[in-house]
Amino acid sequence: MDGITQTAIAAAAFVGTHFLLSHPLRAPLVKALGQGGFMGVYALVAFATLGWLAHAYQAAPATAPLWGVGEATWGAVTLVMLLASVLLMGSLIGNPALPGPPGQPTPQVAKGVFAITRHPMLWAFALWGLCHIAVYPIAANIVVAVAIIILALVGAKLQDAKKEALQGDSWRAWEAKTSFVPFAAIAQGRAKFGGFRPHDLAGGVVIWLAATWAHLPIAGVAAGLWRWVYG
Repeated sequence: MDGITQTAIAAAAFVGTHFLLSHPLRAPLVKALGQGGFMGVYALVAFATLGWLAHAYQAAPATAPLWGVGEATWGAVTLVMLLASVLLMGSLIGNPALPGPPGQPTPQVAKGVFAITRHPMLWAFALWGLCHIAVYPIAANIVVAVAIIILALVGAKLQDAKKEALQGDSWRAWEAKTSFVPFAAIAQGRAKFGGFRPHDLAGGVVIWLAATWAHLPIAGVAAGLWRWVYG
């Protein structure tokens, strides 16, 4: 089995087991094992498949890039990753998409990252995947990035369905004020841009600077502003 095929199989296992354990198998496993037992199985499977994916990716050959990557692409990706960092940081506090009790109320007004999308955390991961495809278009990297994008965006859709079942009209009202696709609700006049909290922006910038700085020692390629600082 060649390295690209093994990476694809490992990626499918990582994404597929996540969806199976998070949705159709969750209830029967919780009933059989209890919440603690289920979380143990979930963590074991997640770490095992993620480890397999990382190993397969490292072993896969570095194929020829599918397209050339210039400074304009790096500049665009740098800005998109700043947006992704703000979305991620803003999603950590006050996020109604995170697990909560049935009937949990949703915010009256969508502000900050939630005005951009009601799934800021998952879109942050999806944008990460898109950016990594744009600047490193080799086969193994595309396979891993596409797996992350599928996991994030399909997961967001399934999260909407689960929240509708648990919270009913409350979640449907939140959906009416927000959008799945970033900036769609703002463009349609259902939400207004702004209302960011200090930690959304400041924390996002810190994450962006730290993660792009770490790119050089970890991946051997300078990213973000550091590409031009070190270049």
